[in-house]
Amino acid sequence: MLVFSSRVEDLLAGVAGCLERLGGLPQVLLWDRQAGIHGHQGRPSEAFAAFCGQLRVGWRFCAPADPQAKGAVERLQGYAETNFEPGRRFANELDFQEQLDAWFVRINARTHKSLKVRPIDRLADERLAPLPEAMPDTARRWTIRVPPDPYLRVDTNDYSLDPRLVGRRVDVRVDQRKVTAVALDTGELVCRHRRVFARHRTMTALEHARVLKAGRGVGEQTPVEVRPLARYDALIA
Repeated sequence: MLVFSSRVEDLLAGVAGCLERLGGLPQVLLWDRQAGIHGHQGRPSEAFAAFCGQLRVGWRFCAPADPQAKGAVERLQGYAETNFEPGRRFANELDFQEQLDAWFVRINARTHKSLKVRPIDRLADERLAPLPEAMPDTARRWTIRVPPDPYLRVDTNDYSLDPRLVGRRVDVRVDQRKVTAVALDTGELVCRHRRVFARHRTMTALEHARVLKAGRGVGEQTPVEVRPLARYDALIA
C-alpha cells in the first residue's frame, strides 16, 4: 500500500491496508527496525503495540546487523520498484494504488520460480485468522483553536477552516484520504478536505472563501463621515 511519510500513523495505515488486501491476519508481523514501529531493544513502539493488540497478532523485529533478514523484508519492495513502476504513468495517488493492486493480482497468479507454485495458491494454505469487522483507527488526531487566519497546517499544506468559528476549539482528524475538523462544543463541521500529498499547497473550500470575502466586504463598505472642508477652514481661522 502506498504511503507518503514515515510517521507512525501513516505506517500503520499502510500495514492495515496490506492486511485488508491479504484478506486475513497472520500470527506474526515481521519488521526491520523502522522508526515509529520499533521502539528500542527489540520492543515495539507504543502505537505499534496498541495496533497489534487490537488485532491480536504478534510482532517480530529483525536482529540488528542482519543484512540477510533485512534483504528478505525489502526484496518485495525492490521487485515492485523495478518491475511495476518503470514505464507507467499515474494520474494521482489513487490511480497509483489501483494500478498497484491490479499488478499484484496478476503477479501473484504466476508460478514463483523458487517456490514452483503460484503465490495465490500458497496463500490459500496459510492459516490466516479472519479480519475484524473494523480495522484499528490509525488517523492522526489533535486539538487546536481556530486562528484568526483560519487555516490548518498538515505536513507542509494549509487547509481552510470555517472563518465563522475563529477562536473555537476543534478536534482535527487526518487519515489517508481526508482532513476533517469538528467543533468540540457543538459538533459543527469546521472543514472537510481531501488530503493532498503534494507539498506547499493551500486548499480553500468554496464556502470558506465566500465567508472570507463577505467579511472583507463589510469592512470596506463601512460608512465613514466626510466633513466639509469649510469646517477645517473655520478651525484654522
